[in-house]
Amino acid sequence: MGPIVEEDDDTDWAARNEHWRTHKVRGGRRSAKRERRREPLILCGRGVSLQVDKGTLLIRDGFTHWPQERTEHRFFKGSLELPPRIVMLDGSGSLSFDVITWLSEQGIPLVCLNYRGEAVSVIGGSGYAGDPEKIQWQIDTRNDPERRMNFSCDLIVRKLESCLVTLRDVIPNRPSREVAITRTESAIGQIEAGAVRSIEDLRMLEAGAAASYFNAWNGLPLVWRSRWKHPVPDTWLTIGARGSSGRARHISNRHARHPVNAMLNYAYGMLNSQTHIEAVAEGYDPRRGVMHHDRDDGDAYAWVFDTMEPCRASFDAGVLNFVLTTSLVGADFVLSQDGVCRLAPHLAARLLSSLRS
Repeated sequence: MGPIVEEDDDTDWAARNEHWRTHKVRGGRRSAKRERRREPLILCGRGVSLQVDKGTLLIRDGFTHWPQERTEHRFFKGSLELPPRIVMLDGSGSLSFDVITWLSEQGIPLVCLNYRGEAVSVIGGSGYAGDPEKIQWQIDTRNDPERRMNFSCDLIVRKLESCLVTLRDVIPNRPSREVAITRTESAIGQIEAGAVRSIEDLRMLEAGAAASYFNAWNGLPLVWRSRWKHPVPDTWLTIGARGSSGRARHISNRHARHPVNAMLNYAYGMLNSQTHIEAVAEGYDPRRGVMHHDRDDGDAYAWVFDTMEPCRASFDAGVLNFVLTTSLVGADFVLSQDGVCRLAPHLAARLLSSLRS
């Protein structure tokens, strides 16, 4: 179901998309002249076009509002300007089979994210050829209780250590922050002391630390401009509650009803696709998890969820830095008829660009 945009708000919607389309990311890293580009190319809107034109890849970005100057990108084979991946944000358009071949030859994946931030498709790139030794290692580690436990403990310790960095560097000094730091340090200590005996106990310990971690965000104020013109719910004035970032809880967070949760979904979607691409490139089977369970449905890349864990908090930090230093406007978001919050396309693109800067 598409977003609700009242006719009277069309001008404001266009203005905010144009604002984010032309907004420059602060503090971005400048590439040296002979250095390969590191930032992904992010596309959005309706009518996105990818085609091979005279041996080059010609990309026309989509339309999100009117009037809008359409952006074109032309890439040559082997160029240092080639992006490491192309990300399509919840839009529409077309591409040819020649494009898939072109992207595959250049080793560039095309990732499609839906409005919930979920990677619905990853195509192109260098293809998948699993490394038998690495896949066997995944199987053996999963099937050996001691090795699985050691792997999982190391995974969660690295995740909790990353959470400590985010708490100390991004969250203002407040009682809930100190509680979260204390609880996270305690969880790390228990794991390193060998006090955790099973995967279930490890999950419970991690869930408790995660609850205090997200509670430390709760109530942080957001800056909203022009509320007289673009009212927002009272619950949007501060950062609200979010469930833990485990797999089962991720399901309940999909349909975000708060802007920050919607942004986190996009951030985790970017991390998911990036981790998936890296796993395939390194020869691992993205479906064969060690800590997380293998599943038969198409949404279950258990190894991807394993390797995402230590990186989540750094993406949290990127989203928090963005929302705590940026003035927002109600026109940056739309609500679907069931109350799900969606980001303006160019705001979503700018957010993801800031995460990679």
